Amino acid sequence: MARSNAAYYATHDPFADFTTAPEISQTFGELLGAWAAIVWQMMGTPDPVLLVEAGPGRGTLMADMLRTASRVATQFHAAARVHFIETSPRLRAQQARAVPNAHFAATLADLPEGPAILIANEFLDALPIRQFVARNGLWLERHVNGTEMIELPAQEGPAAPPADGEEAELCEPALAFVQTLAARLSAQGGAALILDYGPAEQHPRNSLQAVHAGQPVPPLSVPAGEADLTAHVDFPAIAAAARQAGAMPWGPVPQGVFLSRLGIAQRAERLAAANPTQRAHILNAAQRLASPTRMGGLFKALCIAHPALGQPPGFET
Repeated sequence: MARSNAAYYATHDPFADFTTAPEISQTFGELLGAWAAIVWQMMGTPDPVLLVEAGPGRGTLMADMLRTASRVATQFHAAARVHFIETSPRLRAQQARAVPNAHFAATLADLPEGPAILIANEFLDALPIRQFVARNGLWLERHVNGTEMIELPAQEGPAAPPADGEEAELCEPALAFVQTLAARLSAQGGAALILDYGPAEQHPRNSLQAVHAGQPVPPLSVPAGEADLTAHVDFPAIAAAARQAGAMPWGPVPQGVFLSRLGIAQRAERLAAANPTQRAHILNAAQRLASPTRMGGLFKALCIAHPALGQPPGFET
């Protein structure tokens, strides 16, 4: 999965196959820009502050965040130092056009020290998973053999003793990323907002999926590197990893609930009023992001923060 996605992102325009929230509506980035500005104030207005996005796509989300900050939070905008975590040279070129002052890093470890606000929208779902299935009381791990999935005895598997037929997934790169991020936030200050899809309270099972030419396809039906491979994010495991590394997890909450608390309906109405010929499109796009039967229910929002930060916006109980 890791090799296939590396090849895919290096040679394909992923946005020909799928559309992310920032590309659906500018309200998404605008609300996240306001969210980041409020969190910065809760942090004590450090100057400078790293404003980081992991997996920034075309750079649309950060551009929308910065535009909003330049209008309504000028001090935050002046203090922010933008960094993108991106490995694809092809995508880096697009991101540099969208946000000319951005700095680039390949990993979290490449970022300079200091307090940070990090956004990860549809980032963890593309990290490679391992899949397991229980047979006769033992974990077997699924491997790819040509165009088939085979099961071999697992060298190590999930800790829980398996019941026959039980399935499990493990995304070690996601857990490592969150552990490193949480340790940094607890030591240097800040918060991270993770928006991705997956169940809020259950561990994913057999969730590997692929998109090719804009359509869902069986993951092994096309050659490696020709489809975008993703899997559901294990939010319970992510939250536990953050807590173990010394940070405070908030959520997850459904994306629709999070965006509604930030005022997506009101912002969409104001935007529609200013652009009456696009009113239907603007309101439908906001509904697509927030509706519990659409992305608003499938996607979740999770915040990881320094323990002293307090309750971040959108995570009110």
